[in-house]
Parts: sequence; structure tokens; C-alpha cells
Amino acid sequence: MNSKKNSNASPTVYVYRGKPDLSVLKIFPGDWVVIKPNLVKQHKENDAKEWKSVITDGELIRDVTEYVCQQLHGKGRVTICDAPQTDSSFAVIRKLLRLDELALECADRYAIQVEVLDLRNEEWLSQGEIIVKREKLSGDPHGTIRFNLGKESLFFGHSGEGRYYGADYDAGEVNRHHHGELQEYLICATPIRADVFINLPKLKTHKKTGVTLNLKNLVGINADKNWLPHHTEAGSGKPGDEYPQATAWRLVEQKLVKITRQLALRIPILGPWAARAFRRLGKVIFGDGSKALRSGNWHGNDTTWRMVLDLNRCLLFGTPDGTLDYTQRKRYYSVLDGRIGMEGDGPMKGDPVASDLVIVGTDPVCVDVVASRIMGYDWRKIPVIREAFSFHKHPLTPFRPEQIQVEGDIPEWKGDFPQAEEKTFLFFKPHIGWRGHIEYSSRF
Repeated sequence: MNSKKNSNASPTVYVYRGKPDLSVLKIFPGDWVVIKPNLVKQHKENDAKEWKSVITDGELIRDVTEYVCQQLHGKGRVTICDAPQTDSSFAVIRKLLRLDELALECADRYAIQVEVLDLRNEEWLSQGEIIVKREKLSGDPHGTIRFNLGKESLFFGHSGEGRYYGADYDAGEVNRHHHGELQEYLICATPIRADVFINLPKLKTHKKTGVTLNLKNLVGINADKNWLPHHTEAGSGKPGDEYPQATAWRLVEQKLVKITRQLALRIPILGPWAARAFRRLGKVIFGDGSKALRSGNWHGNDTTWRMVLDLNRCLLFGTPDGTLDYTQRKRYYSVLDGRIGMEGDGPMKGDPVASDLVIVGTDPVCVDVVASRIMGYDWRKIPVIREAFSFHKHPLTPFRPEQIQVEGDIPEWKGDFPQAEEKTFLFFKPHIGWRGHIEYSSRF
């Protein structure tokens, strides 16, 4: 692992309308550079024709990749990679974004190897939001690294222990990896072993964390998403964060959901068919997810933000042997794609927002502070950003929000961030579960 620290010591965030200046990305000959876009799915879940608001802009990926290749001067390599949502088609995504064509052109023009990797170990086929087929994939060719954060994890001592729900129907799996001083994540080795990590997230809302941006985009460095707690179920008289209120009606729904999952998991062919039928009926009885708040899709989710910040710690301070070394920090850059963002029911069903912005920086937390304010939100009301400044004795960023300087080609947003944040720029409609809870107010 390269021990070079991020060379930019200033918490400056650059906001550009259109094509960004990428000179803040300090790349040296011989570097192994990982470029991590948001490739979550090949289209919106409710519109198979719309994808530009869902995944990172292909031209931005091209611009960043070519800039990196130029800086390498024929020595080094580049890996474009992600672990999309498990029921997504990586083959379709790489075709939409012309990633293989980009890799060939860079090899020919700059004599740099550019590999395009699907980091997942498994791909699912879903029908009616029920998994009907699972296909094993080769995963990260450079392997995986098991990180046990132990007492350093934000789940250590958390009251939700034993009741976490992950990404699959078998909730026992996620709880086997998160209890007591065992707080495990299975991370793809490529982002950890590489010298430089360039994050290319989207400017989107998110149902579980309020916003997507840099911090949340690291879910895509996982080898097994079912090791990731997404929400906490209520049970044995203990509250969870699955619903805003664990009413008797919601607890009935919870039990029926568990039965549906077991049908799909344990009974071939007939089980998934029955589960789809139950799911359709459940939407009629309990309400569609776009109106009824469930599965931790609201501002009271006290689970997902913890998982996200744990993952960021693994990347920023993680070593190939699965330990954390706080004496060195990953050389990290953010090039946030806001050319076509998403508002409302994000990150998969929201409405496109053509803001034509690219936000660049060297610190993921500082960039997310500025990006969330540009969206019309207050970072202090968004746990995944707010807690990045304060948790444990090793925060994710060495900076404070009041230190942030904003530069770029938008005059009204240049200068000290505390002054700039008082100015209105854009307003993204929040997800319904976050509406009325994260919007910016100067009287916070």
C-alpha cells in the first residue's frame, strides 16, 4: 500500500458548472488508481428508459480516466470498478457507458492498462421485487479483505444488536457478523491495495441516508452486501428503525414479510412465485413504498449511516492485512457528478434534476457538506455527514465545516463556506421519509 498522504492539505471544495478543472487530482507515474463511479443499476426501478439520473455520467468517467492516464506518463494502471446493486446487469451498464471502448482507447493512446471490474460475488435476477435466480460471479480478481472493526465500529454497543437486516432474505447472516466485539465487513481488495481512490458519486437523494454523495457511494466497495446492516427490526419489546412507529399493524406486516422471505429463500420455483403474489397483495393492504414508510426508509434510520461511516473508515485507513492504520490516509479525491442528479424517491426511483454541476475535492466529508447544501439541505440534520465529524477519537476528516473554502466558476459560491451556505442555490425535493427534516434553515 502506498504510504503517500493526500497532498492537498486545504479543505477546499470546487464547484463547477459544466467541465471541471481536474488539476487538484495529484497522480504520479507508477500509481495504481481506482476510479469508483456510482453504477448502482442500469436504469430506474420504475422507468427502464431512464438511466442518466441513476449512474455516473459516462463523459465524466472518460474525462477523469483520460486525465489520470495522462498524468501516469505510461507508468501505472487504472481500475474502473464498482459493486452494483445485486440485481443489476453490469454488462448493460458497461455498454451504456462505453467503458470497454474507453479502456481500449486509453491503452492505445496512453499505453496504460485500464481494467473494468465488476466487484460483486453474486448477481441476482429479480421479478416483482422477489429474487428468483442467483448466479455466482468471480468477484474482485485481487481478492477480498476481512475487516473486524471491533470496538472501533459504530455498531459496538448499539442497542439494535441481533435485530439487523441486511441486503438478503437471510437476516441471520448480517447478525452473525455484527455482535459484541465482532464487527465485520468483507471489502474488495482492489480499492484497499490501490495507491489512489477517486470517487465519482452522483448528486442524489437517498431513502435511508437522506443523500447519496461520496460517503454512501462506498457501499460499492463491498464483496458481500449482506454483511451490511441496513435497518434494525423491532422485537422483544425493543424499538427498531424499520418504521417511524412500530404499531400493531406494522408488526403484522413485519411478520408477513418474514414469511414471504422464507418462502422465496427455501422453496424453489413455487416459493418465489408465492412471494411475488404476497408482495403484490401486501402493497394493496399496507401501502406502496412510495407512500408508506418501511424498511428503514426515513429520517429516523439509525443503522445505515453507521454502516456507511464504518466502510469509509475501512477505505481511508485500511491496510491489506485487514487492520486500520491511523498514521496514514488513503490518497482520496472526489469528482461528484451533478450534471443530472436525482430528487425525491432516490436513489433508484426519483426524478431527474439537470443541475449541470461537478463538485471536486480531496475530502469526502467536506465535499458532501457543500453538495448537500447545494441540494438545499442542512448537513447538520443528516447523520451520515454530521457524525463523520464527531464519532470516536478518529474522525473521518481532520477538518471542521467552518474551515471549508469554496472555489470554482460560480461566483456566488466562492469564499468561506459559512458565508456561502446562507445563499440559495438549488432545491432538491427530499425523499418522502426525509421531507420536513433535512431542509436548510438559517435558524437551525
